[in-house]
Amino acid sequence: MDDDFEFGDKVRNAEARGFNPGLIVLLVVVGLLLIFLVGNYALYMYAQKNLPPRKKKPISKKKMKRERLKQGVSAPGE
Repeated sequence: MDDDFEFGDKVRNAEARGFNPGLIVLLVVVGLLLIFLVGNYALYMYAQKNLPPRKKKPISKKKMKRERLKQGVSAPGE
């Protein structure tokens, strides 16, 4: 009977002593994901404030002509 008591006591101590390994892995993965997302957001906000806006690509004369014809304005030189 004493053996049964010691075995039960050891099982209870093992449960109280450590976390489930799956829970630890989950917490680590979620923590890394959270750090990644927060870091990306911080970099994005920094870039919005400090980097100059991107320049637009120059529009070709052919495209400008096509746009003006769509709007009903005749292109110069026609």
